[in-house]
Amino acid sequence: MLDLSLAQARAALRARKLSARELTGAYLSAIDSLNERLNAYVLVTPDAALAHADAADASLARGEQGNLTGIPLAIKDLFCTRGIRTTAGSRILGNFIPPYESTVTENLLRDGAVFLGKANMDEFAMGSSNMTSAFGAVTNPWTRHGDNRPLVPGGSSGGSAAAVAARLALGATATDTGGSIRQPASFCGIAGIKPTYGRCSRWGVVAFASSLDQAGPLARTVEDAAILLGSMSGYDAKDSTSANVAVPDFAAACARGVKGLRIGVPREYRSDGMPPEIEALWQQGQQWLREQGAAIVDVSLPHTKYALATYYIVAPAEASSNLARYDGVRFGLRVDGGDLGELYENTRAEGFGAEVKRRVLIGTYVLSAGYYDAYYLKAQKVRALILKDFTDAFQHCDALLTPTAPSAAFGQGEKMDDPVTMYLNDVFTVPANMAGTPGLSVPAGLDAQGLPLGLQVLGRPFDEETVFAVGAAIERAAGFSARPSILAK
Repeated sequence: MLDLSLAQARAALRARKLSARELTGAYLSAIDSLNERLNAYVLVTPDAALAHADAADASLARGEQGNLTGIPLAIKDLFCTRGIRTTAGSRILGNFIPPYESTVTENLLRDGAVFLGKANMDEFAMGSSNMTSAFGAVTNPWTRHGDNRPLVPGGSSGGSAAAVAARLALGATATDTGGSIRQPASFCGIAGIKPTYGRCSRWGVVAFASSLDQAGPLARTVEDAAILLGSMSGYDAKDSTSANVAVPDFAAACARGVKGLRIGVPREYRSDGMPPEIEALWQQGQQWLREQGAAIVDVSLPHTKYALATYYIVAPAEASSNLARYDGVRFGLRVDGGDLGELYENTRAEGFGAEVKRRVLIGTYVLSAGYYDAYYLKAQKVRALILKDFTDAFQHCDALLTPTAPSAAFGQGEKMDDPVTMYLNDVFTVPANMAGTPGLSVPAGLDAQGLPLGLQVLGRPFDEETVFAVGAAIERAAGFSARPSILAK
């Protein structure tokens, strides 16, 4: 039952070959047996899940079926869920219980989804490893051949990715500010898409960097991700950045094929230090698309080399502004002091982890008097150039193909001493956030140590359909069927 894809499970539920209660019960049992080892969930809600499953069964019995009726999902702990604790992986939110539902989760509930619980994540979505969570690290369900040392699942949506890969959910919500959907998808051997900025509402999603954050799904297959995105998307008047555009049938686009498409390969994504395995997989991906009728064209994104540095000015600046609301006065953790200033200091010192403090300090610095023009304003100008690069490239091609990440999953504790080394994990994913374009990671192969590697498909704004068509073509050619090590034990 747990090996069914979301699309297969949905078909079985609709054919009454399977009940939503049976399916939900199977996932809750899997969580019971594996979550202690993986720490993918910070909160499991079995009673609410089974109640939603029973309601789904009743709907199906009446012949009523939503897009996701009876499908068990994990919800990243960045999405506010009415009456259910939401912490953003931080001590400072303590036992915050939202009185409202985020628009994305409201849309999923509208379509009949069953929520299993809240997935672990890097604190306030700041991290590429899921090591910064106040609830402890998430462990990747994959391990290297002959080496049981724990690996990171990627971040910040590491709990969501680990849950989907380890068969602890059929799919999951996630967010991507600089690669936080695509990099964990690559590290955990699953599919994940960051849609166009504005495609999914940000209302009710705890903010990190408001001009970059975008919600999207993680799932085991490209088609499953397309089904989930169909429910998550849509215009929302409560979000001023929400785009009032139609939501197409993303899942249908997966069957389109790529014949006649032009696929751009950006020359700047070839770096001197790129592992030969990733370069080889990238070449293989191009060959797979050629064999299915696509043309491969060389394109240039000349300002790509500045994207990471620009991101680490813009994102911390916006984080510094967004996180100012956590002051111990209105909600969350409160650590008293002798006066109001001391209350703020004590609360934030105890409530925020080291990485969040680092980024708040960087952001406050680049926004401060005398530095705003030199850093933040200049970064915004470079961001405009990065967007122009993508716009120019898409004059010559329909989609871009790149690696998703510069490495496979690394060990917990590796790369942790130097923040810049950690930040370099996002080198291939950040440009799409700066430009607001959609990006999909597809599991495409294994490295020599048996760890999954992903290929990334980037598309024009609001052309997720072409991205899914290309991603599904890669998925068919790759035939990726490897299972995480934890499932073999």
